[in-house]
This record gives sequence, structure tokens and C-alpha cells, in this order.
Amino acid sequence: MVVGGWDGHTPEKSGDVFTPLLEEAGFEVRRNQSLDVYLDKTLLNSLDLIVPIWTQGEITSEQLAGLQAAVHSGVGMAGWHGCMADSFRFSPPYQFMVGGQWVAHPGGIIDYEVNITDNDDAITEGLGDFVMHSEQYYMHTDPSNEVLATTRFKGDQAGQYWIRDVEMPVYWKRMWGEGRVFYGSVGHVSTDFEVPEAREIMRRGMLWAAR
Repeated sequence: MVVGGWDGHTPEKSGDVFTPLLEEAGFEVRRNQSLDVYLDKTLLNSLDLIVPIWTQGEITSEQLAGLQAAVHSGVGMAGWHGCMADSFRFSPPYQFMVGGQWVAHPGGIIDYEVNITDNDDAITEGLGDFVMHSEQYYMHTDPSNEVLATTRFKGDQAGQYWIRDVEMPVYWKRMWGEGRVFYGSVGHVSTDFEVPEAREIMRRGMLWAAR
């Protein structure tokens, strides 16, 4: 776990949610508070999974190259919300790897529904639609993503009528070279993962992404 950036997304507490779940699955979980960890090629190549928990900020070209090379070689990457998809806004190469970038959360904290669109995938199998009281992310997403769940905008938030009935990906998976990448836009704060489906989909997504 690479933890830092904007504190409003509770990076440490959100990491605390998944540390024991990964340990139960047999992982040794390390936590680093510096992006310089992406410069350590030997360490990165020894990993099975990278969990970026870093909202906004900037990443150097050398740090990004290290991260991309690790994932391309087969190290998995999985994360949530702005902690993975609102990182490094001025780095399109990073956004290509993630498969999307946050644009807005119209209306702020609202009630919205997440709809499972692929019940045959192991990450979402047996789970049904669920409701969140949090930020509903409007995103720019890569058409090559394999979408597992979506949400629909009512178009009455903050006067943004033009997004009415837009169906937006919430959970997706993709490949980056040999590496598996999983993302979910749910997870504004750590308590969002008290919703059982939100916690379970992310747990499964991490296990899927891991090498």
C-alpha cells in the first residue's frame, strides 16, 4: 500500500479496512508513505499487488516509469475512489493505466444505486445491486475496460441536467501488459466500506488483481 496525498479521503483508515482482509488471504502487507518506493525496482518486482491510496499530488516521470514497469511485468494494482483515479491529474500515462479519471461528484454526498452488470464474473458473483450514501463519481473512462457495475445519474444534482440518465462505470478490471488492474469508484471515506457489498467487491478485486 502506498499511502498519502489528500487527507480528506482517509487514506490511512481506508488502508486499515483492507489490511486484515489481505492478511487473512495470506498476504504480507507493507505500507509506504513515499512515492519514491516506485523507484525501487527490486522491491516492486518482488510484490504481488500494489494498492495506491494517494489522492491528487504529483508523480515524477521516474516514479511513474517504475510503477508502470512493475505492473506491465505482472504486478497487480487495485484501488478505489480518488485514491487511485484522482491521483496525479497532470499525468495522462498514469490515467491510461488506471483506465479512468475522476471528473466530478455532482451534488456531493447523496444516495445513489450501484447496479451489478456482470453476475458471471468471480468478483461480483452472487452480489446484488446496492445503495451508497456517498459521492457518486462522474468519470472519464477507457472504452477498453471490462465493466462489472455501473451507476445512473438522475441529473438533478447541482443543476447538472446534462448528465441525466448517464450510465457510468463504477467497477472495472483491465490488463496493463501482464498486470491486472482493478478499480472501484466507491470509497470516499473509510466508513463507505461498512456497506458489505462495497467491501466485498473491493476485497475480491484485490485478490483477482494480485499476481
